[in-house]
Amino acid sequence: MKSLKENYEFKRAYSRGKSFVSSCVVTYCVKRKYGGIRVGIKTGKKIGCAVERNRSRRLIRAAFRELEPSLSGSWDIVFVARVRTANEKMQIVREQIRDHLGRAGVLL
Repeated sequence: MKSLKENYEFKRAYSRGKSFVSSCVVTYCVKRKYGGIRVGIKTGKKIGCAVERNRSRRLIRAAFRELEPSLSGSWDIVFVARVRTANEKMQIVREQIRDHLGRAGVLL
């Protein structure tokens, strides 16, 4: 899993990508010409202290890793954690991410 690091990469996903919203995660998906799948995870201060933000990132990363073998194409994907993310179980986060990626056409 490659990661998005630069601010312009995140801005491109926000402006050009399709967005999908659920109670735990907001997902932005934008098609790329080549290079595989890159992922960025955003957690803001509204989520809580550093412990809660790190837990949110770990949950999203683990849920995405389980779905990664079934992904196809070249995409930039940005996951934005919401306030409820840190308190949810990973299965719920994984199902919401699977639903978002399925609607975006990223899943096989």
